[in-house]
Amino acid sequence: MDDDPTRRDEEEEETGGRRDPEDLDAGLISLRPVSEDHVGELRWIHARAEITRWWDEPGIDFPWDEPESTRLAILVDGQVGGMIQYWEEDDPKYRHAGIDLFVDPALHNRGIGTRAVREVARYLFEARGHHRLEIDPAADNAAAIRVYEKVGFKPVGLTRRSERDPDGRGWHDSLLMDMLATEFIHGDED
Repeated sequence: MDDDPTRRDEEEEETGGRRDPEDLDAGLISLRPVSEDHVGELRWIHARAEITRWWDEPGIDFPWDEPESTRLAILVDGQVGGMIQYWEEDDPKYRHAGIDLFVDPALHNRGIGTRAVREVARYLFEARGHHRLEIDPAADNAAAIRVYEKVGFKPVGLTRRSERDPDGRGWHDSLLMDMLATEFIHGDED
């Protein structure tokens, strides 16, 4: 029965109060500065195995653990669906910016990551005046690499054994990618 308050509470407890991702309109994304209201959902998403594979387990201070980065919640149809961050090198001789993100695995393959990267890249080029952006996914993270290529990032080369494996036992390669403002793909094709 829809008006049974006991059932509603059980459903919310099982899903963490989150709506079914299938019910979300992936075309309705917005980016907002991470706030206390986003922390629980971001930690829940970050703890998913598909995310910790690339991002490790969230630390106790997450999402406040990298003050040098600007972190934005990716809202999908009003619900937290992930996080995107950027950092900026302001030394005039080396000025550029970098991006990184994660999206709830239940929302993968819906163009959300591509839209978020495109919006942040547009902002960094147009509003912040950067001429070059970089990103460095794990070399075997094919899905992330495809997303970045859709926006205009191009492979530069491997950084060998540049990141510790999540289990702490070994190292893996990253693919350094960059994009010049003239290479940015403005379209909405995902």
